[in-house]
Amino acid sequence: MRRIKYILCLFLTGTSLIAQTASDSLKQQMRLTLDEAINLAKLQSLASFRSKNMYLASYWDYRSFRASQLPGLRINTTPLYYNRSISAQYNSVTGEYDFVPDERISSDIGLSINQNVTFTGGQLSLNSDFSRMENIESGNISYRTVPLSIKLSQPLNGYNEFKWQSKLKPLEFEQAKKTFLSEMEALSEQAVRVFFNSVGAEIDLKIAETNLANADTLFNVGKGRFQIGTVTQDELLDLELTYLNAKMSKTRAKVNLQQARNTLNSFLGFDKDLVIIPLIPDEVPDLKVKADEALTLAKENNPQILALEARMIQANENIARTRSTSGLSADLSANLGINKQSKDFDEAYKSPFGDDRGLGVSINAPIIDWGTRRGQVLMAKSNKQVTEAEVKQALIDFEQDVVMNILEFNLQEEQVAISAKADTVAQLGFNVTKQRFMIDKVDVLKLNAARNNLDNAKRNYINALSNYWRGYYTIRQITLFDFERNESLIKSLDYLLDN
Repeated sequence: MRRIKYILCLFLTGTSLIAQTASDSLKQQMRLTLDEAINLAKLQSLASFRSKNMYLASYWDYRSFRASQLPGLRINTTPLYYNRSISAQYNSVTGEYDFVPDERISSDIGLSINQNVTFTGGQLSLNSDFSRMENIESGNISYRTVPLSIKLSQPLNGYNEFKWQSKLKPLEFEQAKKTFLSEMEALSEQAVRVFFNSVGAEIDLKIAETNLANADTLFNVGKGRFQIGTVTQDELLDLELTYLNAKMSKTRAKVNLQQARNTLNSFLGFDKDLVIIPLIPDEVPDLKVKADEALTLAKENNPQILALEARMIQANENIARTRSTSGLSADLSANLGINKQSKDFDEAYKSPFGDDRGLGVSINAPIIDWGTRRGQVLMAKSNKQVTEAEVKQALIDFEQDVVMNILEFNLQEEQVAISAKADTVAQLGFNVTKQRFMIDKVDVLKLNAARNNLDNAKRNYINALSNYWRGYYTIRQITLFDFERNESLIKSLDYLLDN
């Protein structure tokens, strides 16, 4: 009864899969090479979209920094200000204070050109101002003009934020560019993995179908031989079990293939109804990468190196900032220009002008801080030492990883050749063993062993191809260099962004 239920379940499952296969045959199909899959991943995948927009955010941040180094023109104005109040004023005749009503309307406008001074950390500005005030009660109108005034604001505490930004911002933007390229190569490696997962699922289905056909043939042959007594009952049961397992394997292989195709479609941004048929690359480039050359390129191009450099700059900046904020703080402000006050608008901009000048130094210094400043500076220095140690170790680990990846990649070409040869040998071996079984020269155990060797050889060949191309794009990700064409990947940045 259990066997009947089992066979019935297989029959219903097979009927469902036949209907699914008929449905799949009506779907749109697309044959896709590995290179095409990688290009599609770079152009239209969700990960590509995210990486591109992260890079563009860094680009505009850098543009904003560059703009802050250029002169800026600003307008400041109060078009209308009305005030009505009663204030106390001193009467010099009576020697008393009187409450006097005050009602006036005023307007002012000013233009300024501001320039950050990167070398000193100060700000220089060129200003021009105009003000008008009308006393409503008396009807008097007066004007105040500052045709030209030069102002300087300069911190004297030794910390120059503009100088540190001029070191960090270009480095961060360069890191953003190389990070984008590195992410594109990581995306290529991911595309290889998803592509070969689909290839492997198709291979597994073909293996399952072939095994099922072979198991069916052998089971029928076994039943005939059992009738004449050349096959024992346990051997016949073994053949039947192999046949049933082959049916189950085919069912699982179909489900796995559908999952792999859905994953590939989703990764490449296609609708699930499209059936992508991956074309297995039958050749790999004859390529050997020198470890010392790759290490040099990795140190020049890899964004991790720039990130470590940025960490050291930030550690030094933190020390400078801590010293300036916790100790003596001094600021210099100065202005020099001309101004004039007049009752007549026509006279407001005529010579002679009065002087508009000012000079001031403000100082803020702790007298007793109970060691707070010293502790903060020592903490910043300690953090820098920790950063130096971490950066040094990170560089060592980085170099080791690069060398190991190169050595492992250089072995992959040979692995592909060996696994291809093993696949051919396993196929020949299985064919011979199958023929010998048909003429009753070998038993079922040897036949099953030959079939398992064939299945493993096919899977190993696909895995070897996948490992080769994943290693290839990992090397490109580390070095940002195309060793096959012998050119830097930085040249492809504009193309990737335009598309």
